[in-house]
Amino acid sequence: VNYFYGSILRHNKDISHLIKNHPDGFIIGYNHKTFGNKRWQREYNLPDWGFSFINQNSDNDILGNNYGLYGHVNFYFLKRNLFFRIGQGIAYNTNPFDLDTNPKNNAYGSHLLSSTYIMLNYTKANIFQNLGVQTGISLLHYSNANVNSPNSSTNAFLFNVGVTYQFETSESSSIERSNNPVENSEVKYSEPIHYNLVVRGGVNASDYIGLGQQGFLVLSAFADKRLNYKSSLQVGADLFLSKFLEKEIDYIAAAFPNTGVEGDEDYKRAGVFVGHELHMNNLAFVTQLGYYVYYPYDFEGRVYIRAGLKYYFSPKIFAATTLKSHGAKAEAIEFGLGIRL
Repeated sequence: VNYFYGSILRHNKDISHLIKNHPDGFIIGYNHKTFGNKRWQREYNLPDWGFSFINQNSDNDILGNNYGLYGHVNFYFLKRNLFFRIGQGIAYNTNPFDLDTNPKNNAYGSHLLSSTYIMLNYTKANIFQNLGVQTGISLLHYSNANVNSPNSSTNAFLFNVGVTYQFETSESSSIERSNNPVENSEVKYSEPIHYNLVVRGGVNASDYIGLGQQGFLVLSAFADKRLNYKSSLQVGADLFLSKFLEKEIDYIAAAFPNTGVEGDEDYKRAGVFVGHELHMNNLAFVTQLGYYVYYPYDFEGRVYIRAGLKYYFSPKIFAATTLKSHGAKAEAIEFGLGIRL
C-alpha cells in the first residue's frame, strides 16, 4: 500500500488552466512472485506480476477524481532492492467534460479512461517479520485516446512511500519451487522470417467537439524476424480507414474556408513502419515507428507511433491492443486480431 503526492505536468499548454493544486492518493497492489520454473522468468530476473488499484484525488473540482484498475509487472535490479513497475488499466473519472456543466475540463472527454503508470522504487522486504517498506517516484497517465473529445489528457509526476506485507513464508515458497519442474530451454533461440496479417478496429473522434464518434479500420501486413528469446524485429505497412477524418475534412472545409481544405480530400492514409517486440512468454510488448507515404490530408504530421500489448493464443494466432499516436497526441486505441504465417 502506497501513499503518493505530486504535480500534474504541463505537457500541453491547453491544460494550463487545470494545473492548480497537487494531486495525491494511494496505490494498492498485489504481487505474485515467480521462481524461475519457466525460461521467461529467468530471462527477466524473476519478475512479479500482479494487480493494482489507484485512487488519484486531483484536488480540482474541474478535473474530478480518478479510480483505476490495472495489471502490472515488476522488474528487479540491484539484488532485488530496486524495482521498475509498468501497469496498464482502465480508470473512471468522476467529472469529465460536459458542454453545459463542465466545459473547462478539456483533459478528459469521457468517464472511462485508458491509464498507464510506471514506478521506480527502492524496496526492503521483511524488516519486521513479514512487513517491509518501499519508496520512490511514479508517473501516472490518464487519457481516453480520442474515443471521445476533448482529450488533452494528464500526466502526474509523483513521490510515493508505502509498506509491504509478504503473505508467503520462505518455506511455502520453497514448496512451490520444488513442486514445479524447471523448463530446460537455455539453448539459443531464433526463428526464420514470418509474415503477418492484422485487422484492427475501434472508434474515435475528431478534436473538433460535436462531430461525434466514428468507427475506423486498419489493415496491416508485416514481416518479423525473431532474433533471440526476447526480441523480434518487424517491417511492414498499414492502411488506415479513419472515418472521423472524413467528418473533420467536411467540417473544416465548410467552417474555415481560408485554411485551404477543399472538402474533397481523401480521408484514407497509408504508411510504412519498423517495429520491435519484447517477448515475455505468450505476451509481447510492441513498439512501432511509422511514416505516412500516402497522406492527402494533413493531420498531426507524417510520423506516427504505435505501442501496446500482444497475446499469442498459439504460434500462429494473436490478439493485440495498441495505442496509436503522433508524438504525445493520441489518435486511437486499436483492438486487433492477427495471423502469423
